[in-house]
Amino acid sequence: MPDLHPAGQAFRLPTWTPGSYLIREFARHFVDVRAECAGAPVAVRKTSRDVWQVAPCIGSVSLIAEVYAFDLSVRAAYPDQTRGYFNGPSVFVWLVEHEERPCDVEIIAPMSDACHNWRVATSLPRSGAEPYGFGRYAAANYDELIDHPVEMSSFMLAHFEAGGARHDIAVSGRHRGDLERLARDFARLAQSQIDLFGGAPVSRVPFDYYLFQVLAAEAARGGLEHRASTSLVCKRDELPQPGARGVSEEYRDLLGLASHEYFLIWNVKRIKPAAFVPYDLTRENYTAQLWALEGITSYYDDLTLVRCGLIGASDYLELIGRSITTLRTPAEQSNASRSRASRQSPPSFRPRSLRVLCRLRLRHARPAPGGAATLLRRTSTCGCGKGTKIAST
Repeated sequence: MPDLHPAGQAFRLPTWTPGSYLIREFARHFVDVRAECAGAPVAVRKTSRDVWQVAPCIGSVSLIAEVYAFDLSVRAAYPDQTRGYFNGPSVFVWLVEHEERPCDVEIIAPMSDACHNWRVATSLPRSGAEPYGFGRYAAANYDELIDHPVEMSSFMLAHFEAGGARHDIAVSGRHRGDLERLARDFARLAQSQIDLFGGAPVSRVPFDYYLFQVLAAEAARGGLEHRASTSLVCKRDELPQPGARGVSEEYRDLLGLASHEYFLIWNVKRIKPAAFVPYDLTRENYTAQLWALEGITSYYDDLTLVRCGLIGASDYLELIGRSITTLRTPAEQSNASRSRASRQSPPSFRPRSLRVLCRLRLRHARPAPGGAATLLRRTSTCGCGKGTKIAST
């Protein structure tokens, strides 16, 4: 950096990750931080819970951190001798007042013999690295840098085309999954959503490449959306098994999870509340619209499965019935408004059930072509690729 701050350059780490709206305090995992200037040690002090400031110096500055990483979720980082994974906000600091500078990343292969056959699965643009290889990657700025998680392992790989773009599925962990079937089914749900937002069959997507990072685990489960990828954690028996017919309840859960995260390419990544443009990664970002973004997505995730023929109408009605039943339990009954609920915690099934009931009522009162799909389509395209701001009311 040729123009570091004369009083000493500050580095900062996010306190939460976009898509997972709770404070995570990633800085608590930075157990040792030191700095060098022009190759020589230089003083660094922690000025707040997530800010480190290097003493004034002349020359290039390096910040070296030892990070505790033992989180199997999609939010943070986890390395061992079977795989390595990190989500950008949990490990990448930004240079304060230089967030828009281009970022270069070098991912170095582990030295252990146990990792000799590892590859890299990430949607981060390559800048010298071979496909699926260790080496140099690049991002236009810090916001892009932290929106491309990295998976490193001897993962199994499957591919499909949808919307004119290549899609990869990288599956890590011990499993017996039928990846050919997984790719076929993911392609159907992906093209169905692409057509929904494109407004016509065989529409095209606003990106060239997309990656599904899938970890097959014993019990963990979760998902997190990104601009050109998603990280999914599923149970091993949720993957389709070789020779199996039909869609098991476990596989249906995985398809629903993938459908949910893929839908967020548009609804959240490109359609987002004004409070999220830009994200403030230093504190909580409150919005009254979270129920709509996550709730509408929850409504469409399973609906996509029935529309593209992966599950039947009876399966879909069973899922809706479960949501409504859960909503009617005493623990879930609440007088909180939708906007208040959005500020309290990420909404889940509640907005989905509300969305179903609202849609049925609107169709009964005034049937009209297009409806919600037309609104989503127009909203996703009027932001000129930079995200559409929705004001909170």
